[in-house]
Amino acid sequence: MQKVTPEQAVAHPNWSMGAKISVDSASMMNKGLELIEAYHLFGLPQEQIEILVHKQSVIHSMVAYVDGSVLAQLGTPDMRTPIAYALGYPKRMESPSPKLDFTTVGSLSFEAPDYNRFPALKLAREALKIGGAASTILNAANEIAVEKFLNKETGFLEMIKIVEQTLEKVSSATINSIEDVLNIDNEARRVASKISF
Repeated sequence: MQKVTPEQAVAHPNWSMGAKISVDSASMMNKGLELIEAYHLFGLPQEQIEILVHKQSVIHSMVAYVDGSVLAQLGTPDMRTPIAYALGYPKRMESPSPKLDFTTVGSLSFEAPDYNRFPALKLAREALKIGGAASTILNAANEIAVEKFLNKETGFLEMIKIVEQTLEKVSSATINSIEDVLNIDNEARRVASKISF
């Protein structure tokens, strides 16, 4: 993965998401950020939130219940569907995204993520454990690292090193206000900008 180029990283096989999110997908930072998001949205202990690799991009979330049943949300890999849901909530509205055709989907496969190959997942879990501003620092540093990668100022594998070093250098203070978030975000971006490989 050391030789992955920005052009390769943004060429997602199923989604058209824009350069930044496509790079996050290639590094699996997107899953780390979604882990943090799910933790805050649903109030579950992070040990109850699992990450699965699903290459077909058809199942977008699953919830396992105590009785062993699992409910899944399925759809085509098209962000217009969740955007329409958000805009129409609590009702459903028509979306221009293609409808899911189970006859063409084929099979659905899942695998556990490789935490060694994709250390962004490990860093996201660590940021949750640290608490405070750690998730804000992780996100801000990642945005700077991806920008550097897209500008060919750093390598694909170095992005996570920038995030990791920023987490080490910026104090994860308690957040009490939006001003605290903005200040820590600015500080993390400043630190991350100065890290180079």
